[in-house]
Amino acid sequence: MPTVEVGDLKDDDFLLDVREDDEWQAGHAEGALHIPISEFVARYVELTEAAPQDGRVHVICRSGGRSAQVTMYLVQQGIDAVNVDGGMQVWAAAGRPVVDDKGESGFVL
Repeated sequence: MPTVEVGDLKDDDFLLDVREDDEWQAGHAEGALHIPISEFVARYVELTEAAPQDGRVHVICRSGGRSAQVTMYLVQQGIDAVNVDGGMQVWAAAGRPVVDDKGESGFVL
């Protein structure tokens, strides 16, 4: 499973958040693309349209389990994807900004 540490992510890296709507609304990384794992296959084209053509997709969830599943799927599709180790819990613990759906300070649900 290709993985990346939160500390190795750059501000301009493409981030795909696969948590569910309530988790996203409570708090997420600003600029991330949100496609819940429960809707991922049906909304796959949204990812292919938004992701950088020759760039890497960094997949994140709360702790790394769901994002690992999506990462494996993307790798099987030939996409350069990596799982963000520890997910949004580690993201927040590392002091990375978390915003709610209104753009204000959020929290990891």
